[in-house]
Amino acid sequence: MKDQTPGGNPALVVRQAGAATDTVVVLSTAPDELLAKRIAHVLVEESLVACAQVGPAIVSMYLWQGELEGTDEVQLLFKTTADTLPALYERLCALHPYEIPEFMVLGVPAGSRAYLDWVAQSTRPALQAATREA
Repeated sequence: MKDQTPGGNPALVVRQAGAATDTVVVLSTAPDELLAKRIAHVLVEESLVACAQVGPAIVSMYLWQGELEGTDEVQLLFKTTADTLPALYERLCALHPYEIPEFMVLGVPAGSRAYLDWVAQSTRPALQAATREA
């Protein structure tokens, strides 16, 4: 896909025809702030994500095994690339106490070229390690 630059601004990038950039945002939660920070630390340290944001406390409402649940949780937001998703999912599941941790991936159709490049550079070590292991 050819990049478009809105208003001719080379600092911004938008993919044509709504195609996403290689950057994605992954949503997750953790049962408490301490574990959320631990997960965030490990994923950044292992270069699986460029940035991990530990958000505020939230209350999640959902049906689980036929019962209505209301659980206090902490929101997690990860910035990474699509190529890291399999390894990221595997590592998140290994670190997480939930049977089915939240793992929702949102495409990024546009963004600052410098930021998107930084995300790609920051996650490159994890991709290189995965290639060596394969």
